Amino acid sequence: MAFKAKKGGLGSSETTRIRITLTSTNVKALEATCAELKKGALDEKLKVYGPVRLPTKHLRITCRKSPCGEGTNTWDKFEMRIHKRLIDMESREKIVQQITSAPFEPGVDIEVTLLNMD
Repeated sequence: MAFKAKKGGLGSSETTRIRITLTSTNVKALEATCAELKKGALDEKLKVYGPVRLPTKHLRITCRKSPCGEGTNTWDKFEMRIHKRLIDMESREKIVQQITSAPFEPGVDIEVTLLNMD
């Protein structure tokens, strides 16, 4: 996802682009966290892009049911789905620290990447 920084952004040299990557196996917790982050950013009057839904990873394991290997060939199939969302913001670092310091849903991994727009 490419987005271009505009020269007349927030009028400060401290303006940074923030990319927040959220990862979870629980979709409801992930969507609640995204909504919370976006609401907090919009309350601070920041430019927010997203959440962008990325493709879901399906981790599959197939194994035999029988521990000894004899008998009928029956199989167990297990699957874990990993969901991912991206949120981009343009703001100052201090404001982002306030937004991301709030407690979020358990089981949601949050990764914050900061890039200067200069």
